[in-house]
Amino acid sequence: MTTAEKLDLVAVGETMVMVTPEPGGRLNTGSSFILRPGGAESNVAALLAKLGHRSAWASAVGTDPLGDIIVESLTGHGVDVDLVRRDERRPTAVYFKDPAPIGTKVYYYRTGSAASAMNTSDVAAWTQRPARIVHISGITAAISADGMDVARHVVSDRPFGPALVSFDVNHRPNLWRNHAAELRALAQRSDIVFVGRDEAEALWGTSDVDSVRDLLDEPASLIVKDGATEAVAFTPAGVFREPSIRTDVVDAVGAGDAFAAGWLSGLLDDRDEVTRIRLGHYVASQVLASPSDFAELLPAREIVGMLASLFDEPNGEAADDPRSDDLCRRP
Repeated sequence: MTTAEKLDLVAVGETMVMVTPEPGGRLNTGSSFILRPGGAESNVAALLAKLGHRSAWASAVGTDPLGDIIVESLTGHGVDVDLVRRDERRPTAVYFKDPAPIGTKVYYYRTGSAASAMNTSDVAAWTQRPARIVHISGITAAISADGMDVARHVVSDRPFGPALVSFDVNHRPNLWRNHAAELRALAQRSDIVFVGRDEAEALWGTSDVDSVRDLLDEPASLIVKDGATEAVAFTPAGVFREPSIRTDVVDAVGAGDAFAAGWLSGLLDDRDEVTRIRLGHYVASQVLASPSDFAELLPAREIVGMLASLFDEPNGEAADDPRSDDLCRRP
């Protein structure tokens, strides 16, 4: 990809090496482990690449083998990594997943990481690549004071020029203190915002999706995800609600990033509002059914055709069960 070629999306944020047991294992001495990239923003970039879009990940990693794992893995998924800085003084962060039937626990080791030292000088280098969308999350703002500066700079100063700013709240209570006001300020200054109904309630005391919109009234598009129930998109074209897809959940980690990737794919391809939400649900369902934060996907145009045949009758009326289990068996 040449430096002049316009990207569909630049995703800004830390990615760590995720250490996870092989399927069926736990975080103990009796298990074998798999090393994979794990990061909210790079998840979005990787899934968008699988859907057929030009995506890049902008960040910093160490010059250690863990940094190599991340860069090589994301390159293999089709993500442009030219904007990744290799830091000789700081390590690549790592985290461990302990899957269990009652819920997955995650243990982070990221203090002093290369990505925690990202700063506005890095942003200046990243903006040399024009993009239609720049995507960032509340995690970047939480990892360090420099990370907060980067997040504020991206959403408020708009160094990427005309690019739309997409912000996923991605509330991480273990990273934050006195964070509700900061996250709201970042969301209010963004063009597109993704937030879970439950995390909005925990952060700001909202009671339902409409009260979330009352609180976050400035973004042009606000997408509120209500877990296994539905997603509601408040957009310039109106308010749109679509039920979630019924899924046998293997691991819930990464589902929010997957939804964002699907929805943003629909935006990039100028799909209608309902199709954007359905794409979000579909991509999320594939990740929910996967033991990792990632899933192999068909190109977006093929998924859209499949969704149309499953959700809509020939006369345009909705099928009886739009949450068909058929969706969870593809590709």
